[in-house]
Amino acid sequence: MKIIGIDPGFGRMGYAIVEKTGQKEKLIEADCIQTKTGQKHEARLLQLGQSLETIIKKHKPQALAVEKLYFAKNQKTALAVAEARGVVLYLAGFYQLEVLEFSPLEIKMGLTGYGRADKNQIKKMLRLILKNNDLPKLDDATDAIAIALIGLSRAYPHLS
Repeated sequence: MKIIGIDPGFGRMGYAIVEKTGQKEKLIEADCIQTKTGQKHEARLLQLGQSLETIIKKHKPQALAVEKLYFAKNQKTALAVAEARGVVLYLAGFYQLEVLEFSPLEIKMGLTGYGRADKNQIKKMLRLILKNNDLPKLDDATDAIAIALIGLSRAYPHLS
């Protein structure tokens, strides 16, 4: 079973491809798609979509796990993230991927057992689960790994 996890963002979108075979989770790829601040709004959305589509075509996941939107203090930022999330959901529909959505609280609880876990606690758990100390440096990519792992465990509990 292969899943893509997405930490939605407009300037930087984290993604991770995780595969589960038997009892073992394997990180295939994790990185960020970054857009340039000076570009037109629609060009940035196009770049996010084209880059994500390339990743989906390359890895052929069966499902897509994405973080739910929560209301940010900055409405302009929240709107841009919602638009980027729309691009993600469009591609999931186009490629007929099962969509799994999780709140930040669900992700933290599912991974660490504690809903207020910080970034370091999440990274520690990711290292334990994946048996890998070499995690991406950007938080968006590590968040995407966490989202993908929760997607695997929640959507496919029979694989655990």
